[in-house]
Amino acid sequence: MIFKYDVLVIGGGHAGCEAACAATRLGAKTCLITMDMNKIAQMSCNPAVGGIAKGQIVREVDALGGEMGIITDSTSIQFRMLNKGKGPAVWSPRAQCDRARYITKWRETLDSIEGLDIWQDQADELLVENGAAVGVRTLWGAEFRAKSIVITAGTFLNGLMHVGKVQIPGGRCAEPAVYRFSESITRHGIAVDRMKTGTPVRIDARTVHFEEMERQDGEVDFHQFSYMGTPRTLTQLPCWTFYTTQEAHQALQEGIADSPLFNGQIQSTGPRYCPSIETKLVTFPDKEQHPLFLEPEGENTAEMYLNGFSSSMPLDVQLNALRKIPALRDAKAFRPGYAIEYDYFDPTLLHASLESKILKGLFFAGQVNGTTGYEEAAGQGLVAGINAAIACNGGEPFVMKRDESYIGVLIDDLTTKGVDEPYRMFTSRAEYRILLRQDDADARLTERAYQIGLASRQRYDHWIEKKESIERIISFCETSTVKANDINAALERWGTTPLNGSVKLADLIARPQLNIQGLAEVLPELKAVIEQTPNRKEEIVEAAEIKMKYKGYIEREKIVADKMRRLENIRIKGHFNYEELHEISTEGRQKLARINPETLAQASRIPGVSPSDINVLLVLMNR
Repeated sequence: MIFKYDVLVIGGGHAGCEAACAATRLGAKTCLITMDMNKIAQMSCNPAVGGIAKGQIVREVDALGGEMGIITDSTSIQFRMLNKGKGPAVWSPRAQCDRARYITKWRETLDSIEGLDIWQDQADELLVENGAAVGVRTLWGAEFRAKSIVITAGTFLNGLMHVGKVQIPGGRCAEPAVYRFSESITRHGIAVDRMKTGTPVRIDARTVHFEEMERQDGEVDFHQFSYMGTPRTLTQLPCWTFYTTQEAHQALQEGIADSPLFNGQIQSTGPRYCPSIETKLVTFPDKEQHPLFLEPEGENTAEMYLNGFSSSMPLDVQLNALRKIPALRDAKAFRPGYAIEYDYFDPTLLHASLESKILKGLFFAGQVNGTTGYEEAAGQGLVAGINAAIACNGGEPFVMKRDESYIGVLIDDLTTKGVDEPYRMFTSRAEYRILLRQDDADARLTERAYQIGLASRQRYDHWIEKKESIERIISFCETSTVKANDINAALERWGTTPLNGSVKLADLIARPQLNIQGLAEVLPELKAVIEQTPNRKEEIVEAAEIKMKYKGYIEREKIVADKMRRLENIRIKGHFNYEELHEISTEGRQKLARINPETLAQASRIPGVSPSDINVLLVLMNR
């Protein structure tokens, strides 16, 4: 049988789900091919969404019209805003989810989208004709033809799991690996390599001594992931914190000789910022303890995730070490931690649209691009799905700049710099992070998404209402004067310097000790303006306050970003034969020829391309 579509999405993880939704909503007839329809958007590791910088990505996915934020809010069993003690540039939302409900909610969402088909099968061969990807053939012998194909295969391509000396082929625990499909891609000149990730043991909550841990409750304020106001309805559960012990370290050290990471069994590179417990012992031999976090996997399950104890040590070593920790002395496990090796493809061979530079119509997103994390996958999947749909009709690719979104930073890093270890997003990777706050993703992206047809009219109107409310509050604060007699008693009570005369209300709000809500309690006119806000009052007041408090920083960073945008507008692709430019360093010529950057700004970010090389290109462009 031959099935014909506009867009095929291969893989039903976080990248695949967002890609399929986006492509369909942009009018493409789409089919999602997944190995198991009952494990759509499976959370292979921790059932948590967000965290430092990752939370910003989810907010951006939501602002663009994606689904991850909405589904996370509706299945959340704990929510926290991380880094609240620091500036708003690094505030990061994080939620613990009910794993089973998250999968169910994603399945319901996909089933509700008209024009999106799902086919349970395994892609076996990529079909290529005249330098373009035109379809796939599956294990069941079905042939799918499409104008665009999005590969989001996660860790399944030639996946190999490790627990001690035991090696089991698989893409995830209890799920088979995918063979041959990777080879059907690489035979066309697309470079492949191997990476490794891992996951911890799962603990039975009924065997844990919680009284010997520190309870960590979530927050119950207005913060959430989606700008559309989806409430948290599930029971909110605590996480628990505690530490490893010297006795546990000793038990692990005795098993190091059988560790796949140190006996030569695993050759690929693992995530630097999420190391296994055995890697921590080797890297930090002087540390007497390491923090652990026991986190719930669902509202009605005893299964708990032991964050901080990722391992591929032999099963007996893992369990013996756990029982050397007082809170886990009687612990039972549901399954061991394991490592997994898998194929990924060189992301420098992709355009910023995530389309292959080698095979037209072929897009890649998620861990197959060398990233790690559900959030990074979802952001890429959304962009790949948008561009796969656009490519069906020959439209202009949808690309976000580095000053526009963390997703833009992520994709630019991948396609410009490549990866030599699993890529994880951090706020420090973004040079314009005061512009990329979690509170203003809708301000940055919703209008763009509405213009291409992805964000709904409801979402757009929702944003416009919020925008107008923020502007009304800021305008009032910037034009209203506060007299010393009206406010000094409160200022002294709040521990900040009293006024000598009158000042603009916005100048008071800029003080770190003051906030709009507190001032509204003593300034009736300000309270009246806030009360005019029809919906999402707390969210809007916070957004307005951030814009006023950090106005100087925001404006300064915009000036820097605007200067870099000028280089982004200088397109150099196709203008040079880099191998003939002897005015440029040898390394610069080699890197420029390999990456073939679109713009001068992208060229400036390539490792090995010096500022003097960029100056040479500027001079040549002027000529």
